[in-house]
Amino acid sequence: MNPSPPWEKELEEGDFISCSTSYVLGGYWDLFDEYVFDSPMTGDITYFVYDPVKHGAPKEGKYPVLMWIHGTNCAIDGRKCVGYCGAEQYASPEYQKSMSGGAFIVVPLANEKRLADDTISGSWDERYLMPVKKLFDAVCEKHAVNIGSRFVMGASSGGYFTWRMIELFTQDFDGAIPIASGYVPSAKKLKKLDDSGIRLIVAHGRHDEMAVFKKCIAPREEELLGLKNCICFFPEWVRNEDKGVASVNYGTEMGQHCLVNQFQANLLFDDRTCYDERLPEGVTGWIREVAQSV
Repeated sequence: MNPSPPWEKELEEGDFISCSTSYVLGGYWDLFDEYVFDSPMTGDITYFVYDPVKHGAPKEGKYPVLMWIHGTNCAIDGRKCVGYCGAEQYASPEYQKSMSGGAFIVVPLANEKRLADDTISGSWDERYLMPVKKLFDAVCEKHAVNIGSRFVMGASSGGYFTWRMIELFTQDFDGAIPIASGYVPSAKKLKKLDDSGIRLIVAHGRHDEMAVFKKCIAPREEELLGLKNCICFFPEWVRNEDKGVASVNYGTEMGQHCLVNQFQANLLFDDRTCYDERLPEGVTGWIREVAQSV
């Protein structure tokens, strides 16, 4: 049994704690092909690609390409990172159909290693930005005949990396979803992004245990809420598909930080109601809408 979360006493009467998602990892990650990208700056980067055409989508179609950026300590498990980073369920027939019949999915892995003191080295930093962009471009070039709109998304340190990617390569992406990021751009940079027309979902739980909302989002909350091309998803409580308040404890409680789990659930509850009325068909519906508007 998990220890009691530090925020348990703040729950309203009748609420309950949920310790697992309804979706199960492992059913789709074998649909992703494994590649290696040569990067002298960081060392070779392993990455995984789901190709919708290979798995039955019409060969003449144009499909969005989604690059999912994992958080710290996820790449160590290799292929399983496809699930950990939030990408796996987007390869399911249901999600693919919801995105107008298909989407490419790209999952690069940082060269993480666990050290003797149990800390992690090799996680995302500035050195990775250009190599990952080149990797992404190489995938798009290889499948150019089928590539439509382009997205980048990720949680925790992957959220930081997502922000930095669109700051540096704004014109190369049509949409982005930074989730539970400890980093948020300056007001000036946010305005520049908004003026570019890039579509955003910025997601952060108000009880995030690691990227504390008051420190990470509150200083920019007014500017974020004022962006015309952005949906700010700032739930009071991060919930699993059963509508229980999410708890994840691997020695440290992080259920409210692991908002990526809800994005892997497509922001839809088990009863098919939506987490946010602005996203009635979940994340896949938003991706489809953005792709059709480009």
